[in-house]
Amino acid sequence: MTSVEDDQQQQTSNRGFLRRHAIDIRPLRHGPYRRIFIGNAVSFFGVQFTAVAVPVQVYAITKSALWVGISSFVGLIPLIVFSIWGGAIADAYDRRKVLLISSVLMWLTTLGLFAQAVLHLDNAWLMLALIAAQSAAFGINSPVRQAIIPSLVGPEEVASANTLGFTVSNVAAIGGPVGAGIAIAAFDFSAAYAVDAVLFTVVLWAALRLPALPPTGKKQSAGVRDIGVGLRFLAGHRLILLTFAIDIAAMVLAMPKALFPVVADERFGESSLAWLYSSIAIGAVLAGLTSGWINRVHRRGIALVGAVVGWGLAVAAAGAVPWLWACVAFMALAGAADMISGVYRQTVLLSAPDAMRGRLQGVFFAVVAGGPRLGDLRAGSVADVTNATVSWVAGGIAAAVVAVLLAAAFPVLLRYTDTTS
Repeated sequence: MTSVEDDQQQQTSNRGFLRRHAIDIRPLRHGPYRRIFIGNAVSFFGVQFTAVAVPVQVYAITKSALWVGISSFVGLIPLIVFSIWGGAIADAYDRRKVLLISSVLMWLTTLGLFAQAVLHLDNAWLMLALIAAQSAAFGINSPVRQAIIPSLVGPEEVASANTLGFTVSNVAAIGGPVGAGIAIAAFDFSAAYAVDAVLFTVVLWAALRLPALPPTGKKQSAGVRDIGVGLRFLAGHRLILLTFAIDIAAMVLAMPKALFPVVADERFGESSLAWLYSSIAIGAVLAGLTSGWINRVHRRGIALVGAVVGWGLAVAAAGAVPWLWACVAFMALAGAADMISGVYRQTVLLSAPDAMRGRLQGVFFAVVAGGPRLGDLRAGSVADVTNATVSWVAGGIAAAVVAVLLAAAFPVLLRYTDTTS
């Protein structure tokens, strides 16, 4: 065999390896999805600027950690309420219009934050009102943003599209806070809000370019009755309920973010905070970039349970090790497991009838938003009674055990496959 033939064979082998293991980018062939993906990728980065600037500015105004906690809670309530209602809206009206209107509302609240920073109003109550309004708009926006995916790429590429979305959001979670810190230090809070507002215009462009996405099924009004119909459907769909339950267990029992400041102060030093806060996202990005295999897994229930067990055990290991590099490595492994479980949980949800997807996404988003915050409360409360290490390690082990118990008690979870409807 000649050297040319050897080179060609090696290139063919390399391409085959990449197709099998690299992230699946086939959904990007679809123009509408590609534009939404670009819009989300750019806006996710910008949103991180506001996510960092808001608590820092609240603290700068009030000099109170309690006010920072209040600002988080004020955002949580409308987020949960409007995500559930927003899901019903997404099922009742043209999803393109819902996406566009809710995106405009989010953009306007960011402009409001920018204006108050430029004018140096330094009014914490005004900030709370803007935070609540932005959370409400985000609650409506997020369910419809996910519910439209099957209509844009087709059912066979939903898992791959979810993987792309999770990966790019985690890339933003790494780079966005760094950029926000630089912008705030070099200028002021208004610079962070300005970056978010400018980058968010890409989402508006992407939503404008979408085709019409009218509702399917019976005509609805997005009222309490329609929300009830969605909740009754959810109550009768054991597999979806189990994916919610296993996610709540993972986040409430094993999310250690509230312990990062304590561990940095007691064990690793203040400079470790950036590594600790970015560790989960680093692992999720690496998992996403090497996720070509995810869409080929047939026994997805086993993979989902395994990922949640892996999350819990990796979190426990991270809390137990005395070295920063090992802690970050284990948390990155936990982030990779969380990304994998997230893809499969979202894929289960999007297998529901199109007429129900918005409402189910709304409940899903309420779970996703509320779980980590309850996890912060659990971690901090247990640490106050014991210590940070016990809270961290015990939470991870508990999450792994609960995942195994749920799988043993409800075999339908393990029977979930790529053909499950």
